[in-house]
Amino acid sequence: MNASAELKASELPPARSLSRLRPALEFVAPYKAQVAIAGGALLTTAAATLAIGQGMRLLIDGTDTSASSLLTNPSLLFTVLVAVLIAGTFLRFYFVSWLGERVTADIRAAVFAHIIHLHPGFFESNAPSEIQSRITTDTTLLQTVIGSSVSIALRNILMFFGGIALMFVTNATMSVLVLSGVPLVVLPVIFFGRRVRSLSRDSQDRLADVGSYAGESLRQIKVVQAFNRQEGDISRFLLRVEEALAVAIKRIRQRSILIVVVMSLAFGAVSALVQYGGASVASVGGPTSGEMAAFIFYAVIVAGSLGAISEVWSDLQRAAGATERLAELLAAPSLIRDGTKVLDASVDSAGVDLRFNQVSFSYPTNPDKTVIKALNLHVSPGEMIAIVGPSGAGKSTLFDLVQRFYDPSNGAVVVNGQDVRELQLTSLRQAFGWVPQDAALFAGSIKENLAYSNSAISEAEIYTALEQAHALDFIETLADGLATRLGEGGVGLSGGQKQRLIIARALLAKPSCLLLDEVTSALDAESESAIRSSIQQLQGRMTILVIAHRLSTVRQADRIVVMRKGEIIAQGTHAELLETSKLYQRYSAMQFAS
Repeated sequence: MNASAELKASELPPARSLSRLRPALEFVAPYKAQVAIAGGALLTTAAATLAIGQGMRLLIDGTDTSASSLLTNPSLLFTVLVAVLIAGTFLRFYFVSWLGERVTADIRAAVFAHIIHLHPGFFESNAPSEIQSRITTDTTLLQTVIGSSVSIALRNILMFFGGIALMFVTNATMSVLVLSGVPLVVLPVIFFGRRVRSLSRDSQDRLADVGSYAGESLRQIKVVQAFNRQEGDISRFLLRVEEALAVAIKRIRQRSILIVVVMSLAFGAVSALVQYGGASVASVGGPTSGEMAAFIFYAVIVAGSLGAISEVWSDLQRAAGATERLAELLAAPSLIRDGTKVLDASVDSAGVDLRFNQVSFSYPTNPDKTVIKALNLHVSPGEMIAIVGPSGAGKSTLFDLVQRFYDPSNGAVVVNGQDVRELQLTSLRQAFGWVPQDAALFAGSIKENLAYSNSAISEAEIYTALEQAHALDFIETLADGLATRLGEGGVGLSGGQKQRLIIARALLAKPSCLLLDEVTSALDAESESAIRSSIQQLQGRMTILVIAHRLSTVRQADRIVVMRKGEIIAQGTHAELLETSKLYQRYSAMQFAS
């Protein structure tokens, strides 16, 4: 499957029924005991409510006959029914609400656990902020439905059918008249329900757009302010807000019309029934006052249940749309299939043996552009290889292929004699310590960020890694040291400080191969020199691959590989390339000219 098409709702079959809720309801299955208690309380409260009508009949007819002995038991019955109703309502509300919160938490956890293992290409065609909206906004909607709306719907369905049954018990003739109007109420529910369902999905999508745009602007706040784009971004944000609002208003309008139509028809029928029943009570052989009161009570319950069901129906339609969006995430496949073998780490203690055998690669989002072309490269254990070349030459793509963020279109990447596609991803990636060009740090303490690569490390090991990365000096100047809190993305540190921290983090993973992608790009001359010293100390102890534009960083490499347009055009030592590669000569002349 093409990653760019994985979440496109337009390519999915339309949600024609509430069957779209089934994936969400499957998460309820582990909590059978809570469901049983909530279900029992639901049945009890419905039965108690319906029994109140019979209590009313006994009470009223008892008053008419002036028999005080008849009043005592009906009054007691009425009191008992109210007490049962209150206790049952408490149990129903507590356990249904508990289920809503618990199931929502489980769904969020399941969705996150699934998408965190998806291949990186998935997130190129599906914005993380959009995914975040689904995990938060859509699951919140499901929480409301599971923790409230489903219970309300079931209760009113019971009340509807129970009320009809007791209406027939009370007076069959009037019951037939009432039921003849039910189709007039049901048809609007079906008609408007479909429209509400469609608009609910659109509303969730537009709301996700709002969150995505806001998140992107805030993450790039310095760029926004540097180019004075605040007003422009506000205008674009308001446009998305208005688009979401327009869809929401359409949905609200359809839902409001549905409720009004259903309630008008239902209570119009009750009004006609009251007039008809009033005349019947006065006639000989007609229903008693108690029977008429009970019948009207049940008729109002049936009408009110229909109105409530029509309102809850709209909530269920919205939940169906939200479930559909979450189900898409849970069903999204990863293009990277985990292997079964464990990486053989006994080949050479000095590092990994790495080979690119006729490797070609195109990104899934742009399959017509070949980024790597039939590339062959062998890196021996303990060897330091530097990769240089212009932007877009495919240098960083090699690191993506080594760690199996992507698989080659042709050829094979081989580590210690094993094709990486046959290896367990955890086993493969444990062998590498990756330092990306953009210093990726998380909100939290410096210590938490360093321990991210290896939770079992000791504080002594942390200080050793910081010293190797020449980061210890600035850490010791911080008031809270390792406990210093960082903002998202490492806010609070300079570019060079962040770069040295992620080098230390990579070293704490105790890799067999260190992957350094433009590690000195954000460093001043002094820091760059310190990092070069660190790399030199590690040279020979592990395999090292360095991508760099600054040739001062790579002159110490055992071998320098020059790439252009996805191909290796030259390789050798710094001195050899100065003699044989015109591209390298040009780079050298630009950077080392006096």
